[in-house]
Amino acid sequence: MVHNLIKNQASARDFSLSSAAEGIAPPEHFLGFGLGLRTDHFQDVLSTNPDIDWFEVVSENFMVDGGKPKHYLHAIRELYPMVMHGVSLSIGSTDPLNMQYLRQLKVLVNELQPQWISDHLCWTGVNQTNSHDLLPLPYNEEALNHVCDRVDQVQNFLGRPILLENLSSYITYKESDMSEWEFFNQVARQSGCNILLDINNIYVSARNHEFDAQDYLEGIDKDKVKQFHLAGHTDYGNYVIDTHDHPVADPVWALYQQALKRFGWVSTMIERDDNIPPLAELLAEVETARNIAYDTLGRLQPLKQGEIVT
Repeated sequence: MVHNLIKNQASARDFSLSSAAEGIAPPEHFLGFGLGLRTDHFQDVLSTNPDIDWFEVVSENFMVDGGKPKHYLHAIRELYPMVMHGVSLSIGSTDPLNMQYLRQLKVLVNELQPQWISDHLCWTGVNQTNSHDLLPLPYNEEALNHVCDRVDQVQNFLGRPILLENLSSYITYKESDMSEWEFFNQVARQSGCNILLDINNIYVSARNHEFDAQDYLEGIDKDKVKQFHLAGHTDYGNYVIDTHDHPVADPVWALYQQALKRFGWVSTMIERDDNIPPLAELLAEVETARNIAYDTLGRLQPLKQGEIVT
């Protein structure tokens, strides 16, 4: 049953290249530049109505009936477009899909009407035990067929395609016979899902596993990438951990620029999950992402409701 529907939901902005700019026009699904919505900032968002294009919310935080967080979520959804990002789908597990989880997810989707839904290309548990971590898969044909079958089931149940995100990893499997990006790309091609490309995770995994991050970018189909994540990490010298508790690092900004050159306009957002600073600091990071994109691809201007560029 669908309940708590939001009556006045904000629509995504439309963008065009500014009249003085030369570059590639954004695709219709381009949302602009957003931020992960965290409880620390609920009141600030409602009080200041910041000039940001959209928010991403963690699905599991709101898969409940009622409560104060849900109140804030609905109030903010009336002001801004949203996408939903999950951490518990466990698409690569050998356990059966958790249908109770999917039913709760679908209720929230019907409430929020997000632009899209995403989760991770990983497994989070087995034998009904949740590791509370995002664990990598072996990259081979058996795992590919298994994941594609489960993605197909999820998409049919939800009635829409999902996005899957690459994770940061710290181990590899002897059973893998293809690269992570080859595997990821084949999942998207064969299942019909789209890709959420986490630029920081590519950097972290490239450092940990000593591959070329540019090879990862070049190995992903351009038309499959619908969203970018940018986040901070902790660099321990011999290895890097994806901690989401620091500002975006300079090498990740540089890789982001290379991703823009490869994929063009992609909806981009900043993630921060620990050591969360004031909202203004994160909005400044969002503006950095916007300015790098403008410098790389051309300056955009949001269109007014109903405006058409000829």
